[in-house]
Amino acid sequence: MEAIILAGGLGTRLAAKLSGIPKPMAPVAGRPFLDILLTQLKRNGYTRVVLSVGHLYQVIQDYFGESFHGMQIDYSIESAPLGTGGAIRKGLCQTTEDAVLVLNGDTFLQTDYKAMLQFHTAEAAALTIAITRQTDVARYGGVLVEERRVVGFQEKGPSGPGWINAGAYVIQEDLEWPQTLPEKFSFEVDFLVPEIARVTPAAYEVKGFFLDIGVPEDLDRAQTELAGF
Repeated sequence: MEAIILAGGLGTRLAAKLSGIPKPMAPVAGRPFLDILLTQLKRNGYTRVVLSVGHLYQVIQDYFGESFHGMQIDYSIESAPLGTGGAIRKGLCQTTEDAVLVLNGDTFLQTDYKAMLQFHTAEAAALTIAITRQTDVARYGGVLVEERRVVGFQEKGPSGPGWINAGAYVIQEDLEWPQTLPEKFSFEVDFLVPEIARVTPAAYEVKGFFLDIGVPEDLDRAQTELAGF
């Protein structure tokens, strides 16, 4: 099983806390956050990970090298930021399996990613999105679900409970990308929103713990809440 981790973010909202290291390397409970994600993938049976990197990528490459506890590590290096969509599309060029897991390098989701891959296969989907229930979707925007399929999105801002995109995907290697997409694009805004009716992604419901370390207060929370993972 193969995975791509998007680890090229600039981490501008965490600049005061990061001090010369990329966001996925933010220290959490005594180790880099990326170490936690890789440990989870290793436990779930993944054997190869492509790290999609850019900003300060040498820090990541020097730390992890070519393997992590027997799991092969490769790198998809961006010479200029490609956005989440461009990074995913570039990373997929280095994978070999029919379906690939894609994770955001600043988000932790307590789930079994092997089970997510099996769900994706059973649904015969071109794309599967992990969704999780939140008491307030204002920060993330909502996800609209009907019969195990994602059918639409609610913009960020309006508050209230609902499903959100948890930042984990399974993507079929033959997923059709619109020819009009530029090299740099947002997977969420430029692909998912306009293509939702065509792609009809499967919705993988996750009830486990969810944490996005993209803002200082949640990075602080991670120090205690992820200490046991």
